[in-house]
Amino acid sequence: MSVQSPRISVLVAGSWGTALAAVLADNGHHVLIWSRNAAEVEDINLRHRNSRFHGDAPLPPLLQATGSIEEAVTDADLLVIAAPSSAMREVARQIRPFVKPGCIVVHAAKGFEQDTLKRMSTVLADELPHIDARRIAVLSGPSHAEEVIRRSLTTVVVAAEHLQAAEAVQDLFINHYFRVYTNLDVIGVEIGGALKNIIALGAGLTDGLGFGDNAKAALLTRGLAEISRLGMAMGANPLTFSGLAGLGDLVVTCTSRHSRNWRAGYALAQGKALSQVLEEMGMVVEGVKTTRAAFSLSQQYDVVMPITAELFRTLFEGKSVQTAVQDLMGRAKTHEMEEPSINVPLK
Repeated sequence: MSVQSPRISVLVAGSWGTALAAVLADNGHHVLIWSRNAAEVEDINLRHRNSRFHGDAPLPPLLQATGSIEEAVTDADLLVIAAPSSAMREVARQIRPFVKPGCIVVHAAKGFEQDTLKRMSTVLADELPHIDARRIAVLSGPSHAEEVIRRSLTTVVVAAEHLQAAEAVQDLFINHYFRVYTNLDVIGVEIGGALKNIIALGAGLTDGLGFGDNAKAALLTRGLAEISRLGMAMGANPLTFSGLAGLGDLVVTCTSRHSRNWRAGYALAQGKALSQVLEEMGMVVEGVKTTRAAFSLSQQYDVVMPITAELFRTLFEGKSVQTAVQDLMGRAKTHEMEEPSINVPLK
């Protein structure tokens, strides 16, 4: 990466992409953000707003937009991709001819590819073979775009297998309201960021049905256990799940009305069909597709994930929430640490 005046681009100009671009521009960097929507490009360049996603929140003058993906990507030193997981491969294919080999690529998506069950860094490595895969990073953590754009205090983590790449991203993003930690556990950070959306759907359901705080606390705690079990089976560092991309992101997503996944779960609790909820949301609800992917991964890795399984049956097989809760509460008794190969003696 260039020592001075790095060329920074962000794809795409959605809610999260705009917020991340604003952080970088606040730090004195010239940032180019790409949108295929001409009205958004004009809004950002002439009025320093992205009204569609952030209303009247002002954007820094150093943030400019373009409708040309070639212009956005060519010669970029840092490329931040904040596209939904379902669009990640398509975006990567579009930018492949323009990404220079020395570029650091950071994604901020939280999900899996549905057909392959691949993590987003793996998808990017597939489509950008001329990039050093160790320099593909993920940025995650408890960070609602609605708060970041207002410069509310936020702390996140950036992970890459190449520590210097992670530190370079950290240096560009960190400031007085946006604190960034580094991590080498790309697998754990990606899994924590993706799977917490499943538990957030469940949290919205429990809140919508009035189950109370006790139930919600249990859901978060046992949900984190499921996230950790699958993560470790896939090669993650278990300590990652007690950090920002694990516990931190889980708490903020399950307790805030900013969360699309929480709002979707709450709407489902009101008796709305899943198709109606997704249509009314108007934005991607990653937790829905992630539930399907995580259910498949739990079978592939032979990992017990009862909350995920019951949400899968509720979302896709027509099982009632009440019956799913009864089945969860009626499961066979077990030890909390759930290590079946370890016989813990009673004292």
